[in-house]
Amino acid sequence: MAPIDWPGKPLPRSFFDQAATLVAPQLLNKILAAADGRAGRIVEVEAYRGALDPAAHTFRGKTPRNATMFGPPGHMYVYFTYGMHWCCNCVCGPAGNGCGVLIRALEPMHGLAQMRVDRPRITRDRDLCRGPARLTQAMGINGTHDGMDLIGASGEFTIVDDGMSPPKDLKGGPRIGISVGKDLPWRWSVPGSRYVSGKASGKG
Repeated sequence: MAPIDWPGKPLPRSFFDQAATLVAPQLLNKILAAADGRAGRIVEVEAYRGALDPAAHTFRGKTPRNATMFGPPGHMYVYFTYGMHWCCNCVCGPAGNGCGVLIRALEPMHGLAQMRVDRPRITRDRDLCRGPARLTQAMGINGTHDGMDLIGASGEFTIVDDGMSPPKDLKGGPRIGISVGKDLPWRWSVPGSRYVSGKASGKG
C-alpha cells in the first residue's frame, strides 16, 4: 500500500513516550489517517494505565492478547471485544508499562464513501465513527493491525498534526463501558463535538 500523503506532520515517537493521561488529551484534534485516503479527526479518547488501572487489559500483566501494550510507544494495540468488534489504542510511555490510549471517536473527514461501504447500516455520517468499534469498521482497522507502528507515514495508518491545537482547559470525565476504575477521570472529548460517542466531557 502506498505511503500516506497527508497535510501536516506525523506525530513523533516522543509524543507517545509519556504517561497515557498526558498523551490522551493532546491527541484531541489530531488526525488518524489511512493510506487508502480515509481520515478522521480525533474527538474522544480514554487513557489506561497498566498496573495502576484496574480497568486496563494489562492490569494483571502480560498475555499473548495484550503483548503489544508492553512494547515501545507509538504502536497500535488492536483488540477484539464482545466477540464481534475491534477497538484500537495507541501504546504510550516506556516499554514494559502496559499503558495506552483508546481512540473512542472520530469526526470523519475524508474517504466517507468507503466508510459508508464498510458501515452500510449507518444512515447518518455523524455515526460513522462515533464509538470505538464503529470507527475501526469505518477506518478498516482490524486484528492484522495489532502492533503496527504509527510513527512516520510509511505504514497503513498514522496520526498527523495538521496544526489544530487540542482544546484548552479540559476536564477529564469517567470512562465508558467499564465496571472497575470508574472513579478515574481519564476520558476526554472535544467540547461541543456532535461526533462524541457519549456525554461530552467539558472544560475545567
